[in-house]
Amino acid sequence: MSGFKRINVAIAMEETGLVPLFYHPEAQVCREVITACHDGGARVFEFTNRGDFAHEVFAEVRKWACKELPDMMIGAGSVPDAQTAAIFMQMGADFIVSPSLNPEVARICNRRKVLWIAGCGTVTEISQAEELGAEIVKIFPGSAVGGPSFVRAVKGPCPWTSIMPTGGVEPTLENLSGWFAAGVTCVGMGSALVTDKIVKAGDWKSLEKTVQETLGIIKKVRPAL
Repeated sequence: MSGFKRINVAIAMEETGLVPLFYHPEAQVCREVITACHDGGARVFEFTNRGDFAHEVFAEVRKWACKELPDMMIGAGSVPDAQTAAIFMQMGADFIVSPSLNPEVARICNRRKVLWIAGCGTVTEISQAEELGAEIVKIFPGSAVGGPSFVRAVKGPCPWTSIMPTGGVEPTLENLSGWFAAGVTCVGMGSALVTDKIVKAGDWKSLEKTVQETLGIIKKVRPAL
């Protein structure tokens, strides 16, 4: 079960503004990436559910993190259905992220009081997700859905909505300025942050520096909380 209350996970996402996303079939690589992100200042991390036996990799990594990085909140993403959500929650996921709006995933997460983030592409889906208890909604793919202009349009009539874009987010001043000026709560960042080049080279210090610099940009460009 999760070691954190769901409201604390949501607050951590808002306070740091960044949720790194990553998957690798080798647990050791995942450990290195999570450690680098943690040392760079991130306190929330999404393990994406990709590939065969991904849940087994997650279980190994989660057990390790509980001992070595107890303040790191690690959730599971790309979780399409309630059955998969149950598996990851049983293995200690601190939050669940879905690529789409699935009420069954909402119900099973609410039953266990685990933070659930739904993938949404319209104002109607966002409203439905919030009715089902989503504290934060993900717009995915962020750039294709409409980018910062979509976020700004949603926040106009719905200022209470907390949005995390994933897809089309980059660790640059120009990109992050656009998203946070539009009103996002946090951003999810995968391959633009944890690049193939870094992973292949095992250049974890470079990743740590990138995460640190990205958090610095976010702190600079985001409106005061």
